[in-house]
Amino acid sequence: MPGGKGTGSETQVNGDQKGDEISASAGVIVFDRSKNGSGSSVGPVTSTTSWTPPACWYAPKYSPAQLKAYLEPIWAAGSTGDQWDSQQRDRYVNGHPYKDFNQDKAGKGYWWDSYVNESFPPGWNKCTEPIFWVDKGDPPPANVQNAVTPKILAELAYNEIRVPSTKVTLAPANATKVNLPTWAWLDGAQFKPVSVTASVPVLGISATTTAEPVSLKIDPGTTDAVTYPASGVCQINGGRIGEPYAKGKANDTPPCGVKYLRSSGNGTYPLKATITWKIHWTGSDGTGDDLPDGTFGATQNVTVQEIQAVNR
Repeated sequence: MPGGKGTGSETQVNGDQKGDEISASAGVIVFDRSKNGSGSSVGPVTSTTSWTPPACWYAPKYSPAQLKAYLEPIWAAGSTGDQWDSQQRDRYVNGHPYKDFNQDKAGKGYWWDSYVNESFPPGWNKCTEPIFWVDKGDPPPANVQNAVTPKILAELAYNEIRVPSTKVTLAPANATKVNLPTWAWLDGAQFKPVSVTASVPVLGISATTTAEPVSLKIDPGTTDAVTYPASGVCQINGGRIGEPYAKGKANDTPPCGVKYLRSSGNGTYPLKATITWKIHWTGSDGTGDDLPDGTFGATQNVTVQEIQAVNR
């Protein structure tokens, strides 16, 4: 019910404020994606742990006049029941604990309510605190979990991170041979740190979440293969992952690659290349920390042929 379990507005890409008024429909979180990954091949990272960004959180949503304009029509309609309406009037009008929607405090604070993003189940419906007041400059009540802070903003920005696809360059390129080391590498220019900044303008707080590529993991798509290195994890070295094949290196062991031990027959093997991104954040209040690593991968088909013997 409104005022009992929050209004459940979904956060949008920007916020809007005019004087003491807050545009609840636009949300209060602004995402700056100007330093994010871009292009048709980018995608979101997946946490390497069971952690997920918060599914709901609390932030300023109403001025005193806005809350009055929001709740009074609901009470007048009577659709929420006399008992609930009476409890709400007692809470927000009759002084237990708030009086007349705190209209005497106009410009001195905001009514906070829940925001949710239903793309983060489960938990999007867990913010059940009734709408509460916070004076400007004061922290939200300590007992309210997920009240917006730079840390919460950083976690929400995590979900906005977009990183480039991980289709690797292979040599041989079109088809490789059984027992022939296949070199794999990625263009280092594509794999630079990306970041998203989330902020709440009415509070003057923000956080920047940054993702930096650290390694590439190759899964050959079959157990009939060996990888280079044996772990299949190729570390970034000098901004580059792997090493391009060059003429004269046919007998060398690639620093990053794969050797197939069996032909793919009339089909192909689904080689998957996954980048691990180290993710951390810094807040406008000087706080900061690491967040769980994220991964993003892509699959490409590899044809493996038998080496043809020459009969004499």
